[in-house]
Formats: sequence, C-alpha cells, structure tokens
Amino acid sequence: MRMSPPALPRRAAAEYIGTASLVAVIVGSGIRADSLSQDIGVRLLANAAASALGLGLLIALIGPLSGAHLNPVVTLSEWWSRRHDSKGRDVLAYIAAQLAGAVSGALLAEAMFGRAPGSWATEPRSALHLLLGEAVATAGLVLVVRGLGHLGRPALAPVAVACYIGAAIWFTSSGSFANPAATVGRAFSDSFTGIAPASVPAFAAAQLLGMLLGMGLAGVLYGTRAASGEPITGDARRTE
Repeated sequence: MRMSPPALPRRAAAEYIGTASLVAVIVGSGIRADSLSQDIGVRLLANAAASALGLGLLIALIGPLSGAHLNPVVTLSEWWSRRHDSKGRDVLAYIAAQLAGAVSGALLAEAMFGRAPGSWATEPRSALHLLLGEAVATAGLVLVVRGLGHLGRPALAPVAVACYIGAAIWFTSSGSFANPAATVGRAFSDSFTGIAPASVPAFAAAQLLGMLLGMGLAGVLYGTRAASGEPITGDARRTE
C-alpha cells in the first residue's frame, strides 16, 4: 500500500529522538568502557561494537518515519540529489533536530553515569592526519548510503551502515565521527569519545569535504541518476 510519509513535525521528532539515542549510545558506551578497562584497544572495541549495534537498530526503527538520517551530511546529500523536488524547510528542520538531539544525547549519557552534564571535552582532534581520516570516514559513509539507493537496496541500510561505521571506527585515524551533529554533541562530554570544542569546526569542515567526495564517488560508480532513498519532503511517497 502506498502512503504519505508522516508530517514534518513527526519526522523532525524522529530525527531528534534518533540522534539523541545514537549519541547517548556512543558517549555512554565510551564512559562505560573507560571505567572498566585502561586498555585503549578494549575500550575502542567496546565502543565500536555498541555504536554499530545501536546505529543499526536505530536505522531500522526510525527509517520508516524519517529515513533515519541522524546526520546532517546524509540529509544534505539526500537533499542535493533530490533538490528539484525537495523543500528547504525540511532540510533545516532535520538538521536542527539532529543538532539538538546530539547535544541532548551527550548530556543524557553524562547524567546516566553520575557525571555533571555540560562539561566541555578537552581532547584535541585537530591534527591534519585526523582531519584526513574524518574526510575518508565521511566519504565512505555517504558512498554506502548513496550506493544502496542507486542499487535499489535501501532495506540493507541498517546492516550495511552499521557494519561500515563499526569498521571505520577502527580503520580511520579519527575514529570515524562522520557526523557533524554527533561531533557537536560529543564536545559536551569530557570522556573517551569527546572532542574539544576548538576542534569541532575543522572536524565539521572535513566531514563536509568527505560528503562531497562520497557523492562524487557515487556519481562515478553509479552515474548521475538520482538515488532512490527515503524522502525528506512531505510530497514524496513511500511503499509499505
């Protein structure tokens, strides 16, 4: 049966809740891992596993509502590919919800572990090799998302995106934030997954550069035909 997607307020709420949950998983698992082991490898493994599992579950649950972007680069790349029939207000609402959700999720994780919410992160992440790693991580994420759309296999997104992020946390020097909203949120947690506020602008710039690179790679591999992804406008239709 063909149905209209939910109204924009509900989709924005889904993006807020989904992004908040994702950042809570990332930050919370980092705090937990930090308290259980001093071995950096063990902490990274625990954080990567929890982040990948949580992301896959959230995409499966939120996807039918808003497309489960949970990430401004996914929203922007989707808008660009459908810019002739997309509404700018939808993009702005999604990104605002993602940013607010990311900050809320980080503060929630801090509170759950008895830490004072709102402490700025102190871990600098502005070295050039880290920015390169972040651009690569984001490019790969966008390529996965766009590739699934071009191939007509968006249903594989929960598994494919989760697997990619789990792997990218290990194979990139930056730890694969690959998400400007989550980057902002993680600045509010002085923990294993935190990033100093001063490093956020450069990280976000690297992510946007990676988005453009990923879209370019998708165009080279699959052509310029618009990929069939979840809509970000109320005018589109989805099949259930």
